[in-house]
Amino acid sequence: MLKRTFRPVSYGIILLAFFIWFQVTHNPQVSNIRQRIELMFYDIRLSATLPKITPVDKRIVIVDIDEASLRSEGRWPWSRDKLATMTNHLFSAGAIVISFDIMFSEKERNSAAEVKQAILANGKLQPEVKKALDIITPEFDHDTKFSQALNQGDSILGYIFHRQTIISSGVLPAALTVVTNHSPDNITFDLMSSYTGNIANLQESARTAGFFSLDADLDGILRRAPLVVRYHKKLYSSLALETARIYYLLDKIGVQTEKIGKTEAVSSISLGPRKIIPTDGAGRVIIPYRGAAGSYRYISARDVLHKKYPAKIFENAIVLVGTTSEGLFDLRAVPMQSVYPGVEVQANIISGLLDNKFPVEPAWVSGANLVLLVVLGLALALFLPRVKAFYQLLIFLSLLAAFVIFNVWMWSLQGIVLAVALPIMLMLSMTMFNLAYGFFTETEGRKKLKHMFGQYVPPHLVTIMNESPDTYGFEGESREMTVMFSDILGFTAMSEKLSATDLKKYLNRFFTPMTKTIFDHQGTIDKYVGDMIMAFWGAPVKNELHALQAVNAAFAMLAAVNELKQHFSKDGLPEISIGIGINTGMMNVGDMGSEYRRAYTVLGDSVNLASRLEGLTRYYDVDLIVGENTYDQIKDAYVCRELDLVKVKGKLRPVHVYQPIALQGQPGENDLRTLKRYHDALDLYRNQDWPGARELFMRLQLKSRCKLYQIYLNRIEWFQSNPVGRDWDGVYERRNK
Repeated sequence: MLKRTFRPVSYGIILLAFFIWFQVTHNPQVSNIRQRIELMFYDIRLSATLPKITPVDKRIVIVDIDEASLRSEGRWPWSRDKLATMTNHLFSAGAIVISFDIMFSEKERNSAAEVKQAILANGKLQPEVKKALDIITPEFDHDTKFSQALNQGDSILGYIFHRQTIISSGVLPAALTVVTNHSPDNITFDLMSSYTGNIANLQESARTAGFFSLDADLDGILRRAPLVVRYHKKLYSSLALETARIYYLLDKIGVQTEKIGKTEAVSSISLGPRKIIPTDGAGRVIIPYRGAAGSYRYISARDVLHKKYPAKIFENAIVLVGTTSEGLFDLRAVPMQSVYPGVEVQANIISGLLDNKFPVEPAWVSGANLVLLVVLGLALALFLPRVKAFYQLLIFLSLLAAFVIFNVWMWSLQGIVLAVALPIMLMLSMTMFNLAYGFFTETEGRKKLKHMFGQYVPPHLVTIMNESPDTYGFEGESREMTVMFSDILGFTAMSEKLSATDLKKYLNRFFTPMTKTIFDHQGTIDKYVGDMIMAFWGAPVKNELHALQAVNAAFAMLAAVNELKQHFSKDGLPEISIGIGINTGMMNVGDMGSEYRRAYTVLGDSVNLASRLEGLTRYYDVDLIVGENTYDQIKDAYVCRELDLVKVKGKLRPVHVYQPIALQGQPGENDLRTLKRYHDALDLYRNQDWPGARELFMRLQLKSRCKLYQIYLNRIEWFQSNPVGRDWDGVYERRNK
């Protein structure tokens, strides 16, 4: 037993060592990859543990400058007279705090003053006209009206801090007063270089202001938010923190630190003695998302202006004024969805501050993650090689379930964020390695080659033909059939690296499982040409399901190739990949050739098209392409993706080409939504809606790097610079074979 398990145990420990290095290394490239993977699993865990129905936080109401408001009241920016009216209504309705997730960095023009100035510039101003203008000019000073409205109660304005150095504008609010045991100068808050603030009279009238600038993670998704930052040796708080501070009638906040080297890293921020908010060393929190967009009460700004809102909805509430309109650019990508209102991000942070409920990564988490990785890795490395495949899977599934339950328990009930990605990847890698190792060591030798005739026609078809030989002949005839071409990708370059003997062995090892797969699906081998296999369905025995069986065979061939890759890799042979083209149509089939050499084969335009489709697999970077006739016969069985409307070389009529993806019912909802989004993008592309198509393809490309999406993005870029006529039919002409 020890001798048999020594090698897989050793390999398992080496695999564990790699994962440990992957977790602890500070190499920037590796660290970047590790962080991206962990963030992806973080999003999955967050989305999976969010409640299906989110209870409404009645303490917070969002006044939404939405599309309906813009249609009703005019485009943004609105007159500050209108904002003053809205603010007055909110305070009258009982709002305790009004926070603006909006910035007012420029003065509004006074049209009456401008008229007066223009008259003075063009000539003498009549006394009666001057008197009238002097009377009405204050009525058009909307900044003053808005400042007066802000001064009625606790109003908080938003502003922006910048990490890069630009010319600062506007004014900042008073710096934050903090209570701490150490000098604020030594605390490691994020350092900002410049700001864009509000105009002076508005800032002076408001109670205070908070910054709403947020930085996304490496993948562009918003998961963390700073509560306090440093600018010119002073501290300033975020819009959410200022809102909570004013809500609790606090003049200052507490900052708790822990010493790291010569600096004091932030450990928590407190709003009074009972509200201790855990942060990272720079004063950032993990945003405690409550649910998908719409988890808070929204009231349209239009309805506030016209007082068409439910009674008492604003009474004793925190009101956040923001926007969900796409044109105002305050939509963010968050873990649950790619489009999420920025104002609702602020609402989530405020809820977390009020409830003192934030996910946290304590200082000991990194050590705990490493210990967990070592324990899981050693257990699997030592025990998996000792049991059979079934028990290997059972151990893996049991450990996986226990780990997930423990991780979710720590997340949901303790609020502690543990690593997810690496432990799961380690368990999966260990199990797959041991399964593969057992498969390689227990595989029997290959069977002897069948009779020469059996290499081209499936044995069960030969049996059927022998039962009634008079029914079948080799005379030529025309019938609807399905033909397949399969080719090894990059074979020419590969063949130059192998000797003639090794190349022969390589091809034999490839052709054997491919031929068996085709036979298993009732196909007939037409010929082998170098590395190419040509096969057809529907002859010599007629078969109404020829298209479906050809596609079934293609998927089985691709699965067999994936197995071959493992064998070839073990033997040090070049990696193998294939492209498959399938087409259905009328073909001539029969015994054809000369008196010296004949073959039972198929001919016709449909055959040639299948060959062209196989060639297109390289262009679209897919394994399998079928023609439109094949698609019509398999679409009820397979989920397919339309690739293009293409005119291949040698063909006058363009054809729709498709990629079968999986059997109906196999793809998940996310995959089906992605597929629908892709087809929507394709429709926009063919309708010459370049911006709309580009936006959808870019979203798809961000989620999954795919050559097909990039092909369309490149075409759209070209078409935007080289317009086509309105009669363009969306056809792509492929000039190469």
